[in-house]
Amino acid sequence: MRLSIPLSKIWNRIVYFFRANYKIILIWIGILVFIKVAFYYHLQKSVIAFFVIVFGLIAQAFTGLLSLVSYIPFIGPMITKVISLPLFLLINGITYTTTIFFMRKRKGKRDIVISRSLTNALLIGIVIGFILGKLF
Repeated sequence: MRLSIPLSKIWNRIVYFFRANYKIILIWIGILVFIKVAFYYHLQKSVIAFFVIVFGLIAQAFTGLLSLVSYIPFIGPMITKVISLPLFLLINGITYTTTIFFMRKRKGKRDIVISRSLTNALLIGIVIGFILGKLF
């Protein structure tokens, strides 16, 4: 018994994938072309990294790349969770570290409250940005 998928069905799925994700794909092609041109003209690596990070954050390229990775069957969603969860843990850990620093050095409760509220606002902003990026 031979199971085969018709070539037209595979082609239709590929075309649908590119039509649904053409913005993300074009952004990453642009980033890769920029990196190639920047290396050709011998720009400093720190300057290249800065522009890629800034452009990637503005264009939501990293979120888009994670969404493309999540399309991979079975392992894609796991990779996405493994990459995105440590970001929240890292931000929370940095907040606790700064809270301990403020408690030991300044002994100011006001600074601790400000630090925690800024971190919560940052985490909520990341979640809202992720949701808005998925909608638009």
